[in-house]
Amino acid sequence: MAVVPSETFPALDAIPGVRAVFLQRVPGMDVKTDRETALQRLAGIQRETLDRAGFAGMPLAKASQVHGANVVRISSTDDFPVPDCDALVTTESALCLGIYVADCAAVYVVDRYGRGIGLAHSGRKGTELGIVPKTIAAVCAATGADSSDLIVQISPCIRPPHYEVDFAAEIRVQIAKTGVRAVHDCGSCTGSDLEKYYSYRKEAGQTGRLLAAMALL
Repeated sequence: MAVVPSETFPALDAIPGVRAVFLQRVPGMDVKTDRETALQRLAGIQRETLDRAGFAGMPLAKASQVHGANVVRISSTDDFPVPDCDALVTTESALCLGIYVADCAAVYVVDRYGRGIGLAHSGRKGTELGIVPKTIAAVCAATGADSSDLIVQISPCIRPPHYEVDFAAEIRVQIAKTGVRAVHDCGSCTGSDLEKYYSYRKEAGQTGRLLAAMALL
């Protein structure tokens, strides 16, 4: 099986004991359908790509993603996807957190000392509800870290002029208010590059999902 094109982020690559990746669009795969059918078609190739990227043998922990603001701390014994949840936090190694996006941002939250990680789904609504600051607080609570110990990375997401709200900018403002100093935004727009990314807005709701993944090693 082929692998999905993917990208990583220098700020996260530099953290010992943490692996993070962002899986892009699968060339040639028909995903012009509903979300669940698209995810079923993508599941095998995305799993194979994760395995080759260093996540082999790890459970893939997923959230139900309801555009809310609930953050759940998880372990490998939990059932997935976690219901009524848009962000996952763990202090357990060899457990791969996964968030699907197709215009919303995946926001990676990492303790630079490797004590814990969080991954949040933050689009327009989730940003308004403060899902990212809540994820930062949950990582601090789980690890005993101070917010200044954290590194936060914003994934590709839709941005103006392809969307009327710059929620990535609002996420950066919210993060700054938490005391996190290391904030990174890749700046890529899902709406401007349909060869590389899926875009719910540009493809009228019938498209695939990009997969953000991260684990403690």
